[in-house]
Amino acid sequence: METKTATGIFEALSSGLRLDVYRLLVKQGTEGMVAGEIASILDIAPSNLSFHLKALTQAGLLSVEQEGRFQRYRANMALMLDLIAYLTAECCAGHPEQCLDLGSLPACATKPLTPVCASPAKP
Repeated sequence: METKTATGIFEALSSGLRLDVYRLLVKQGTEGMVAGEIASILDIAPSNLSFHLKALTQAGLLSVEQEGRFQRYRANMALMLDLIAYLTAECCAGHPEQCLDLGSLPACATKPLTPVCASPAKP
């Protein structure tokens, strides 16, 4: 993945509403949802939702398929997995096996300057 692509994805998700839409569609899996269902569940005006769905689709985060008079939206999980791979490609200086111990993350996350992959400090 190129930096430009990753930046576009983050820009598209920088809206709380768009993030809510994407997360809702992730929960739906391959079934996806039609726009009216999304608007109803998230209590969004259809015209407002349309604007956000277009931005997410242009960023590649959603696919859309016409079903009669409805449009069904699905989360592009492959793109999100590519983004995660891009973000973690050089985890722990090229030793990703060190990053797999998620149990150490909370201790590291509470100390802003502590590397995520460092061992937790001993008392």
